[in-house]
Amino acid sequence: MTTRRELLAGAGLLALAAQLPVVALAQAKDSVTIAQTLEPPTLDPTSGAAQAIREVTLQNIFEGLVKMDRAGKLQPCLAESWQIGDDNVTYRFKLRQGAKFHDDTPFTAEQVKFSFERAVAPDSTNAQRQLFTPIAEIATPDPATVVIKLKQPTANFLYGLAWGDAVIVAPATAANNKTNPVGTGPFKFVRWNRGDRLELARFDGYWGEKPALAKATFRFMSDPQAQVAALRAGDVDAHTNLSAPEAVPQLKADPKLKVTIGGTEGETILAINNGKPPFDNLKVRQAIAHALDRKTIALGVYGFDVQLIGSHFSPLHPAYVDLTGTYPYDPAKAKALLAEAGFPNGFNCTLKLPPPSYARRSGEIVAALLAQIGINAAIEPLEFPQWLERVFRNKDYDLSIIAHTEPLDIDIYARDGYYFQYKDPEFKALIAKIAETLPEAERNALYKQAQEKLARDAVNGFLFILPKITVANAALEGMWTDWPLPVTPLAELRWR
Repeated sequence: MTTRRELLAGAGLLALAAQLPVVALAQAKDSVTIAQTLEPPTLDPTSGAAQAIREVTLQNIFEGLVKMDRAGKLQPCLAESWQIGDDNVTYRFKLRQGAKFHDDTPFTAEQVKFSFERAVAPDSTNAQRQLFTPIAEIATPDPATVVIKLKQPTANFLYGLAWGDAVIVAPATAANNKTNPVGTGPFKFVRWNRGDRLELARFDGYWGEKPALAKATFRFMSDPQAQVAALRAGDVDAHTNLSAPEAVPQLKADPKLKVTIGGTEGETILAINNGKPPFDNLKVRQAIAHALDRKTIALGVYGFDVQLIGSHFSPLHPAYVDLTGTYPYDPAKAKALLAEAGFPNGFNCTLKLPPPSYARRSGEIVAALLAQIGINAAIEPLEFPQWLERVFRNKDYDLSIIAHTEPLDIDIYARDGYYFQYKDPEFKALIAKIAETLPEAERNALYKQAQEKLARDAVNGFLFILPKITVANAALEGMWTDWPLPVTPLAELRWR
């Protein structure tokens, strides 16, 4: 009797047969492990400002009426289409029929109304409440239609609906979304081992195209060297934004890995508490600005050139103005300004730093530069929940370093009670005018004025745009190179 092995050998197919299990294994790979530096404090993007929440949940667990694609363009999502009335204040959304939440609750117009009204309720913790304050009324003429009328024309209203703060949640599950998130996205929550990982599974009832991946795990790894080791060993399949830029050359040389360096909307700043002496003195802030050698700071952090900034605005926007020359590096001028402000011998202060390596590394350089002009900034490392509580919420700080990654967020300087404590009626009026100006050319001219105002007032020390260093298994496709929003859409990933 002729054996199967003999038949295969006789046909010259033995070598192919030996490869079949390998091919099958590659085709069967339907899971991914993604590393990111920070762990989210909660899993509800409507409950706090932390970028890490959005990295994990936005476009994965939760969705909005619209979404932003990798090119920064708005795309339909839970709203399949929309119309803006001739009055420029009436928005009619046609909702996605057949969409449902992970607990099988049907998605309807009532949940949109609930989500947006919840965002501006007195007890709301939504970090971007101003996105919803222009809303005058929300009508739901039928389950598949939402009509939103604004109080006045608001140029960026639709744009803001792509942010994580505008995701749609259901009344029955909203209160528990911080630890047990229930959304309409292509992946559903499985488990969260705090301090380690978060596990998601494909939602088979998803309204859109079925994702290629059945399972996904986010691992939280704050140590830069641990990130590199895990990538090289294959313990993780990708890192969303590597914290060890010095490892880029060796990672690029590894044929098993793919490295890309892209842009973000992350204006990295030396945040200054404008409401606290002596930082409420313009000359003190101008002295700090003259002490900051941006190029040295950026090279010290990354080892390669990144985009330097002189105000709070992304170079990706057509209204961007290069204002890095407003206060050029000039230690002598900085010392003179301090003396004029009444501090000829400088002063002591604190520099509170969150965990990301860009903050910790640039903080050391900034402290050394400030010491050269007599400002002795004692570094105080904080974990991110501490930073959110003490710096962001309670304004208990002198100086800090952080990247603001929301797109087009120059309006934060006009918000009452924001942690910079910059209170300027002229700037606030300018932002209000921008919001109501619909012609793009006119709006961009106002944006230029706003950038120049912040630069002149030296509100913060404007440093550089946070780069996105993505490292992934060479066989994994779909990771975003740029971050118009800090998201990692798992439905776009697949193995080749």
